[in-house]
Amino acid sequence: MDQYRFAIIGAGMAGASMAAFLPHSGRSVLIEAEAAPGYHTTGRSAAIYSKVYGNALIRALSAASEDFFQSPPVGFSDHPLLTRRGTLFLADETQGGSLDKLEVEAAAAGAETTRLSATEAVQRVSILKPQSISQALWEPGAMDMDVEAIHRGFLKMAKARGVATLCNARVTDLRRRSGGAGWVVTAGDDVFEADILVNASGAWGDVLAKAAGVRPMNLNPLRRTAMIVAPPECTDVSKWPLVLDVDEQFYFKPEAGKLLLSPADETPSFPCDAFPEEIDVAIGVDRIQQVADLPVRRIEHQWAGLRTFAPDRSPVVGFDRNAPDFFWLVGQGGYGIQTAAALGRVAAALAARKPIPAEIADFGVSEAALDPDRFRLSASRFSGSGAQDVSVAR
Repeated sequence: MDQYRFAIIGAGMAGASMAAFLPHSGRSVLIEAEAAPGYHTTGRSAAIYSKVYGNALIRALSAASEDFFQSPPVGFSDHPLLTRRGTLFLADETQGGSLDKLEVEAAAAGAETTRLSATEAVQRVSILKPQSISQALWEPGAMDMDVEAIHRGFLKMAKARGVATLCNARVTDLRRRSGGAGWVVTAGDDVFEADILVNASGAWGDVLAKAAGVRPMNLNPLRRTAMIVAPPECTDVSKWPLVLDVDEQFYFKPEAGKLLLSPADETPSFPCDAFPEEIDVAIGVDRIQQVADLPVRRIEHQWAGLRTFAPDRSPVVGFDRNAPDFFWLVGQGGYGIQTAAALGRVAAALAARKPIPAEIADFGVSEAALDPDRFRLSASRFSGSGAQDVSVAR
């Protein structure tokens, strides 16, 4: 039976970035239920790098990731990971307070922003309706992220560190190793032992925890819808920024000559292979047409993904207090791409029982803020047992 130091369940961005920074010593394995890593949330992300996106911890992790994305290791990617895009936050007459708050948070995060009038906003994005906008906030430093290249780069780094990857490997059984410490894992046709089980299974995080007899975290998978439509005729949208409602009721951005639209929905969902609902597609189009002159004759492509949050909407990273060989790496929500470089290093350090790297801690990232024990599903002890059918399959 193969023996591993770390068995990381989930080879999306979270698991791949952690694996990329694990110590060279000790064999480790990434386990993916699908035919290829990144099928679910990672592969469906329209990621943008923004220093003002998310709560204070997310902003700190994003800022701590920037240097890596701007100057990745040699061989990580053969083209830039970030390209200039900019973000335009829109506010109507009732949303001035939200724009004020965002401006303060942006300054605290060291992000350059500029207030724009409705007329100035329309000069940047010609289809905007000035009568629907009171004012806007321009963030020039926001950038598109090449999600595929970033994910592929982390997988390449992980392989160079000796981390194996198993695909088509649905976890169907988890049992305690003889003697009580460590795990026996059945994944696809493979059965192996691992000293430490890393739960990087995204929306399935609580499912995996229950299967391992670990009390769940009350994770909340939320469905988000996106679609592709044609831009207005004879309109070059390539230089447009991401346009975002300041209270995140919608957004749209250029995407390969087309426009990507979303209602920025957060619909509670069971862990699943998410699909868009027609009502959410219609809501997205309607919300955007209220502020933009955008005829939509047909939806060229539509999809949905699950963004999974912990109760406080911050990541959960660290060993479980009641199961010291069970490591949590979940709850990245919609920020897992832009925080991956820093969070992967943090997870690898904590899993090796080392402190958070000083250059990341300097941004205000603390172990306490990520600690799995900061909240629980209930005060009572979860009385789980070893897995029968884990059903972590996507």
